[in-house]
Amino acid sequence: MKITIKLFASLKQYGPEEQETTVPENMTVADVIKMLKIPDKMPMLRIVNGEHVDKNHHLKEGDVLALFPPIAGGQHKRAQASPFCMTTERNRRLW
Repeated sequence: MKITIKLFASLKQYGPEEQETTVPENMTVADVIKMLKIPDKMPMLRIVNGEHVDKNHHLKEGDVLALFPPIAGGQHKRAQASPFCMTTERNRRLW
């Protein structure tokens, strides 16, 4: 099946900024990350067709997978967690 992969910022070192490629059926986002030789421990935001997904999301024909590294700094000790902060449980699962 054909999918489009988009790499942003520092992840561009693992391939072209945008590429259309053929992958086997039932491929997951994690499988694509492994195929691109991106280290397993590297935090990143995974978006398929504009929706946040986890690494076990199964891709379908025509999907667009966008991978973003963290784009903001850490959180100050006194700052409160916001819905967009990496320290919230929901966002940790997405990363």
